[in-house]
Amino acid sequence: MLPKLLLSIIVCLPVWAQTETPPAPAALPARNGQPIVNTPELQAQAAKLRALVDAAPKAALERTRIKIQSPGSGWELAYPSAVTMDDEGLFYILQRGDKADPVLVVDKDGKIVRSWGKGMYEIPHSIRIDPEGNIWTTDSGSSMIYKFTPQGKKLMEIAVGEQPPGRTTGARGTTDICFGPNGQIFISDGYGNARILEYNAKGERVHQWGRAGKGPGQFAQPHGIAIDDQNILYVADRRNDRLQKFDMTGKYLGEWDDLGQVTAVAFRDGNLWIGTQFSNENTESDGWHMKIDRETGKILAYVVSGHSHHVLNINKKGELLAGARPDIPCYFHLAK
Repeated sequence: MLPKLLLSIIVCLPVWAQTETPPAPAALPARNGQPIVNTPELQAQAAKLRALVDAAPKAALERTRIKIQSPGSGWELAYPSAVTMDDEGLFYILQRGDKADPVLVVDKDGKIVRSWGKGMYEIPHSIRIDPEGNIWTTDSGSSMIYKFTPQGKKLMEIAVGEQPPGRTTGARGTTDICFGPNGQIFISDGYGNARILEYNAKGERVHQWGRAGKGPGQFAQPHGIAIDDQNILYVADRRNDRLQKFDMTGKYLGEWDDLGQVTAVAFRDGNLWIGTQFSNENTESDGWHMKIDRETGKILAYVVSGHSHHVLNINKKGELLAGARPDIPCYFHLAK
């Protein structure tokens, strides 16, 4: 018979020590509402991504905060979900708080020159400027798409609809938008749905593709979309940790799955940029904006995102615009 002391030691050992089976990896805080389990596979992916970043050159960009002058008592900026800049140098900021209008137009001195959108949004998500200079926004709560003049006059609205049954609050709709060569509008619908939609210049739906899954042309939260000058569509397939490529009909052209949790994508003047982070960390942990070779997926340059890789825009100088929690609109300007 074993002594009582030895028996009590055995009983108090954790189960894995008694069975010689190692414990499951520790769960980390949630990513996109789902618990993260930091598996050896995710750790290996992170190490590979770190090596790719370390081997890439830093972009000649400096991150600064866009400082906005308060227009009066009670005004307050909340999370700037997306930021862009027009060719005249005005910032367009889409923010989520109820103490300021959702769309803010800000000059280089931080003065609000105009604003609009009060009462129109549930969860403001992305803001883009089309080739004609019009302002477009997406709403991941209501799944509404709005087109405005730069002065804030509403020109069009698209009610995408078909939101997932059973989801009545929170993010449950569209995420991003881009513009084809003949007035086509491409929309990523990633919260609850897993699809890309094409509309014509009149706002009429003409095509859609994609479904939930991990295979080619399938999605797990398509969060960002962009189109290049060769009419190739790039989709930031966020929870599948990859950037997928398609032609304008939805034909799958390939993917890169070694760039982390790709959340944002933008294209302008021959330059493809993504916003990404490690896949085994909290959503919107610090990451990078990366300039990507369109042929190989190689990282051509990068800048630390400062947590701002939610939605990404590029101005005419090749500078970057984005927003970070809790209330930081970011401008990645050319280094002086």
